[in-house]
This record gives sequence, C-alpha cells and structure tokens, in this order.
Amino acid sequence: MAFAFVVMGGWALFANRAHALPEMLRAGLVQGAISCVLTFPLKKFLEWFSPKLEGRAAFVLPPMVTASSILAILSGAHTLAGTPEIVATIAVPFAVSTSYAILYNLRLCRERRA
Repeated sequence: MAFAFVVMGGWALFANRAHALPEMLRAGLVQGAISCVLTFPLKKFLEWFSPKLEGRAAFVLPPMVTASSILAILSGAHTLAGTPEIVATIAVPFAVSTSYAILYNLRLCRERRA
C-alpha cells in the first residue's frame, strides 16, 4: 500500500509539474492517499462480488463497478482538492486500477471454473 502511495502520488506530482509547488503537493498527497486506501477494498470487493454472478455478468460487472467507483472517487476528490490537471492526474491511476480489476476478476472467474 505504501508502494501505491509513492508511485501514484509521484505520478500526480509529475502530472501537475507545470503548477505551483503547493498545488503539486496537494495533488500528490490526495492521489497517494486514495491509491493507498483503496487498493485493499478494491481487491476485497472483487472477491466478494464476482462469485455472486454467473456467465458474462461475472466477467463484466465487477470490474465495471470498480472502474465506475474509482473514477467517481478520483474525480470527486481531485475536484474538491483543487487539483489543476485532473484528467492527467487520474489517467494513470485509473488505468492501473481498472486493468488490475479486469485481470484479477478474470483470475477469480477462471479459478471458479477449474
């Protein structure tokens, strides 16, 4: 979780590098905190929700729900924090978390089929 804080917080600093240091730091702290806090619940949600579904729904819905939730949380938090470059700031964390959700959910579905 500390890794998520450092890497994604660092990305937010980079994404906001054209702005004043306080804005960069705020974006980095917000993104780092969100990445650190949401990593474990994201995994647990997929483990809880995926087995409740069957067929294509089991493959599609869990990552869709997590992606939508993460996008709303990231957008909302960075809007409230006044992050200058919101789209650039959330692009990488959103892509990474959504990719993780898709791949981890695929693994969960395959394990249930085995």
